[in-house]
Amino acid sequence: MPPLAATVVAAQPDDVLELDELWTFVGHRRRGVIWLWLALCRRTRQIVAYALGPRNDATAQVLWTRIPPAYRQSLLYTDHLESYHNVLPAGQHQARYPKRGPTNHIERFNNTLRQRLGRLVRKTLSFSKSLHMHESVIQLFLHQYNLTCSPM
Repeated sequence: MPPLAATVVAAQPDDVLELDELWTFVGHRRRGVIWLWLALCRRTRQIVAYALGPRNDATAQVLWTRIPPAYRQSLLYTDHLESYHNVLPAGQHQARYPKRGPTNHIERFNNTLRQRLGRLVRKTLSFSKSLHMHESVIQLFLHQYNLTCSPM
């Protein structure tokens, strides 16, 4: 499958990215917590990058390196997770509290993911048994979502 950047619209100089993470299960419902990190372009509503992993600096770094270079110049809005402060450039990064404006779009997209993908529902019996299948399903959904958001 092509990288997620293949379905993303070209960046503009005034683009703003919203970054957030949500937890999911892989393998075991109680011990298999894994975090899905997302970067959403506010203008196009497309997901420009994602990463799966623990809630730490290493996964935040993976997300940052997966953001296409043209989007890395954008203003970045996040919550106050310390990993964002440790990885993202301080001059571009603004941390805000959720549900107060700057991260509304990514928070809404997280709800969309939980509604449309049974594997991401909070209380479910349908969780992924392997990380590979979990990532494949998420990647397919993100590709399809980005294609529906792209201008004709």
